[in-house]
Amino acid sequence: MKKVKTRLVLKKKVKNFISRFMITIIFLLVALISIKYDEKFKDIIKKNVFEESLKFTKAKSVYQKYFGKFLSIDKIIKEDEEVFSEKLKYEKSHVYKDGVKLSVSKNYMVPYLESGIVVFIGEKEGYGNTVIVEGVDGVAVWYCDVDSSNVKMYDYVEKGNLLGEVKDKSLYLVFQKEDKFLDYSKYI
Repeated sequence: MKKVKTRLVLKKKVKNFISRFMITIIFLLVALISIKYDEKFKDIIKKNVFEESLKFTKAKSVYQKYFGKFLSIDKIIKEDEEVFSEKLKYEKSHVYKDGVKLSVSKNYMVPYLESGIVVFIGEKEGYGNTVIVEGVDGVAVWYCDVDSSNVKMYDYVEKGNLLGEVKDKSLYLVFQKEDKFLDYSKYI
């Protein structure tokens, strides 16, 4: 009797997985066909994915709302597996534009403040070379005026691991959530 229940539960989970997978594939195919044949849709995708920060936390919440928590990032991230954990060290700080400017030593290696996904690498006016990491909590951290040669778009990065070296003796940080700039003092 117990084996029959186990088989039924397993069969139900497999069917559930296959149906979620097929629905995801159908949505993906519809999106790809729309991109190919509709210029307006193509421009929307280009603007939101390539020109602005892609909001992975929003995509995750929509996916979980309609499809459940299959392959949840919380199960993938193992909090007790720490390989390297560097803390942020700086001499002084002061407000700069939408964030903070930190005085650091020459050739300072910048640690990631939170785990997340790299959603932007490029130049930001007034900040220089910038890497934006969107954390699993939805807070995007801008690491500005840094060498980003060892990181790629959509890489998953771990808190405490090293991003790269500052280009000068200054590190600029900006914290943003839902297009609002946050008070940096809560994060450093």
